[in-house]
Amino acid sequence: MGRSSKDKRDIYYRLAKEQGWRARSAFKLLQLEQRFQLFQGVHRAVDLCAAPGSWSQVLSRNLRGSAEGPPQVVAVDLQAMAPLPGVLQIQGDITKASTVQQIQRHFEGHSADLVVCDGAPDVTGLHDLDEYIQAQLLLAALTITTHVLKKGGTFVAKIFRGKDVTLLYAQLRLFFPSVTCAKPRSSRNSSIEAFVVCRGYSPPEGFVPSMESPLLDG
Repeated sequence: MGRSSKDKRDIYYRLAKEQGWRARSAFKLLQLEQRFQLFQGVHRAVDLCAAPGSWSQVLSRNLRGSAEGPPQVVAVDLQAMAPLPGVLQIQGDITKASTVQQIQRHFEGHSADLVVCDGAPDVTGLHDLDEYIQAQLLLAALTITTHVLKKGGTFVAKIFRGKDVTLLYAQLRLFFPSVTCAKPRSSRNSSIEAFVVCRGYSPPEGFVPSMESPLLDG
């Protein structure tokens, strides 16, 4: 009850209703785009942990086509989502090789220009535990990203800021020369969430993507 009433007083909640977004979180991606020009030159995008679909909506409304054809957006989530124009939905697990294969088949062997992930666990209120679970989700998203993102591409994901966040930054910088942490205006001040914007995908020499082993091993 408390959360619902807070949402109804929230300007972004009201704006989302007025503008037809599925959730107020759409404004987080829109504001990150304003700051970082994430969509420039993007024709293929993957939205991980996509439900209820607001980030997929933003992508489908804002990406531009190319000589190859219209933009392609793939949304992945364990939950089924209501259909969205211009978005292919995969109901699957981002830790499974079968999900990678479905994305690659849709892109006909091409790689994505952009991968985004706004996924988050159910918050327990235990900060250390929430931070740990969110870190594992981010690493799962990064693992699948190494299979589907093109060299030079961009990865954007939610992160919970805490005492171990520098370890995550170090992991991300193995794959991206530019890693920036940003908190959009629409992200509530009371929330520990922020977003990492990782640009210029460049995996280490000899790196072979694998869905079998967590990236933090070794």
